[in-house]
Amino acid sequence: MKNLLPFLNADPRVNVVRLQGTITTTGRGLDDATLAPVLQKAFTRGKPRAVALQINCPGGSPVQSSLIAARIRRLSVEKEVPVYAFVEDVAASGGYWLACAADEIHADVGSLLGSIGVISAGFGLHAFIDRHGVERRVHTAGASKSMLDPFRPEKPEDVDRLKSWLTQLHEVFIAYVKSRREAQLDDDPALFTGEVWIGERAREKGLIDGIGHLVPVMKGQFGDKVRFRKFGPKKSLFSRLGARMMGEAVGQIEDRAAFARFGL
Repeated sequence: MKNLLPFLNADPRVNVVRLQGTITTTGRGLDDATLAPVLQKAFTRGKPRAVALQINCPGGSPVQSSLIAARIRRLSVEKEVPVYAFVEDVAASGGYWLACAADEIHADVGSLLGSIGVISAGFGLHAFIDRHGVERRVHTAGASKSMLDPFRPEKPEDVDRLKSWLTQLHEVFIAYVKSRREAQLDDDPALFTGEVWIGERAREKGLIDGIGHLVPVMKGQFGDKVRFRKFGPKKSLFSRLGARMMGEAVGQIEDRAAFARFGL
C-alpha cells in the first residue's frame, strides 16, 4: 500500500534553516524581512515533523533579533511544529536570542554561547578635525537632536542617556531569555553580564539542552529514515554573478569584525 500511496506512512521530514552571519538592518546579513518567506516555507512545506535551525551568529541588531525570534515562535505555535536549534561556532548576543526561539538548543563541545548583553561602539574624531583645522557646523531644533556626535567631545548627559537605552534593551533581552529558558537556567547572576560559555559549561549553566549535532540528534528523535530539506533565501542572478560584489564585500568585513570578537 505504501508503494501505491507514497503519502501514507511517509518517512518523517525535518526542514532545515541556516542562520549564518550577523543580524543587520541592511539586508546584507540576517534580517526579518529576508527570512520571513524562508521561515514560512520551512514550517509549511512537506508537513515537517520539526524545523531545525543551524545557527552560526555572533549577534547584531536587537530589534531584528526580536522580530526573527518572534516569527519563529508564531509559526511554531500556528503550525504545531517543534523547533530545534543547533549551534555551530557561536550563538552569542542576538545569535543566542535566535537560539532561544527553539524548543531545544544543542551545540558542539566547542561552541561559544551566551553574551547576554547589549553594546554600543563608536569613534571620537573631534581632536583629529581640530588638528586639521576643520570646523564642525551643526544646527538643530530640539535640545536632544544632536547627540553623541563623533566630531564633538562627548557630553556626560549624552552618555547617561545612551546607557539608559542600553539598560532598557538589556532588560528586554534578559526577559526574553527567562521567558524561554528560566526552568533550565542556573541561578548565576553572571549569566546576564555578557559572559560567554563553551560547550559543556554552557549546558551546565542551562544555556543549552545538550551536546549534539543536527543529523544524529534528529535521527535519535525521529528515526534513521528521517529526511532533511534545507531552506534559505534565494539570490538573484545579478547577485550570483557578482553585480552586488561591493555590498557583499562590506557585509563580509562586518561579519569578520563581529566574529573576531569571539576569536573566530
